[in-house]
Amino acid sequence: MTRGCKRQETPAALGECDAHTLRALFESGQASPVEATRAALERIEQFNDDVNAYCHVDHEGALRAACDSEARWQRGEPLGPLDGIPTSMKDLSEVAGMPVRDGSLTTADGTCDHDGPPAQFLREAGAIFLGKTCTPEFGWKATTDSRVTGITRNPWNTDLTPGGSSGGAAVAAALNMGVLHQGGDSGGSIRIPAAFTGVFGFKSTFGWVPQWPPSTMASLSHIGPITRTVDDAIAMLNVIGRFHGHDYFSVPGQPADWGEQCDDTGRLDGLKVAFCPALGTSARDDEISHCVGHAAHRMEELGAQVDRIEPEVESSLETYRILWASASATQIADMTPQQKALLDPGLLEIAEWGRAFSAVDLLRAQTMRIRLNRHMDHFFGSYDLMLTPSVPIAAFEAGHEVPPGSGMRDWMEWTPFTYPFNLTQQPAASVPCGFTNAGLPIGLQIVGARFEDARVLRACRAYMNAFPARFPEKLNESRP
Repeated sequence: MTRGCKRQETPAALGECDAHTLRALFESGQASPVEATRAALERIEQFNDDVNAYCHVDHEGALRAACDSEARWQRGEPLGPLDGIPTSMKDLSEVAGMPVRDGSLTTADGTCDHDGPPAQFLREAGAIFLGKTCTPEFGWKATTDSRVTGITRNPWNTDLTPGGSSGGAAVAAALNMGVLHQGGDSGGSIRIPAAFTGVFGFKSTFGWVPQWPPSTMASLSHIGPITRTVDDAIAMLNVIGRFHGHDYFSVPGQPADWGEQCDDTGRLDGLKVAFCPALGTSARDDEISHCVGHAAHRMEELGAQVDRIEPEVESSLETYRILWASASATQIADMTPQQKALLDPGLLEIAEWGRAFSAVDLLRAQTMRIRLNRHMDHFFGSYDLMLTPSVPIAAFEAGHEVPPGSGMRDWMEWTPFTYPFNLTQQPAASVPCGFTNAGLPIGLQIVGARFEDARVLRACRAYMNAFPARFPEKLNESRP
């Protein structure tokens, strides 16, 4: 240990604790940030070789920061509720002292010399950075594998994908390899892996959690937490969910406490909820539909009025495809031929496809996006929340962009419930709501009107407190 920190034995259960529990242990002196950090690092050592959630682990830096945190708690001067809480950052985020490879062979392997806004806020709050979690190259798809880090695997079945692009963060949350995990979501990249791994993931209203540098498709990109509990996500949002001048799209007006409407009764009385099992798509799995329908009934048991209704919305698949492919084309536009040869072939393909779109195509897509936004604004004038499946399929074989044998063209075809709410910039969460017969997690998506994030969190918290999630106790490995 460094700086005179005294080595202590780590309680066996400390690696299972959430942030709320750790904070209470720190306050009482029953455990320390050093012990909590060591427990998180031990879980990374235990699991990471098999699931590949982390692409970079900073053992020395984490323990050094934990020592500083421990001293603050001993003085009775913690920086805040997150002081000493083990935390991970996605490898698309800039963190001082850590590499930022973006999952790409085209990037350098040196360390970053500054923090992006989420890292800055978390560091100022005393969070302990354990390392960086895996992402596909530049976060371009909804599964997690890259030429830099290899394949990230689902802890419920390591033959399968955890989804993406925040797959490493979701796997780390499912196995509690750290407590707080930062994700990013431009088309479902928080909610998809949260659903596939059985954890909680939240995408706030666009602009309420700042980021810098901006995503190539900045108006689609959201930063948010992936955690085991809603309370931990709220604690993280209380730190990262505030205005930052470096982000042009950052907006003021965030609540002082993102959980201020999460009353302690756990009831949802007075909320009018629309249950939309199809949302204008033909994507359907009877097992998942049944599970999500049961979750909607549970919301009624908690006091909500739930109406089964389908908004009359046109498919936004082509609109999103045009915007996403155009952004991918922009991502690689200035790369040399040598750099392009290093890219994931799928990313290169979609980027080349994006080059074929005209300015007229792009403007038409923007017009269709505005029409969708207007329709959703009108719909949420009548309803407080919307329920859908997070993903209409269960996790499939790792290392593939689409389910093998499905005949699908790209990842957008199996994620019809997530990307519409990046187009509309609304808050949306994935809540674990059950399992398939094969033992794979299923996610319930809860969506709110823009800037009604606290209402979404209230519903998520009530649901998860009433129907607690189950997490993997050990890896299910069927690979030879």
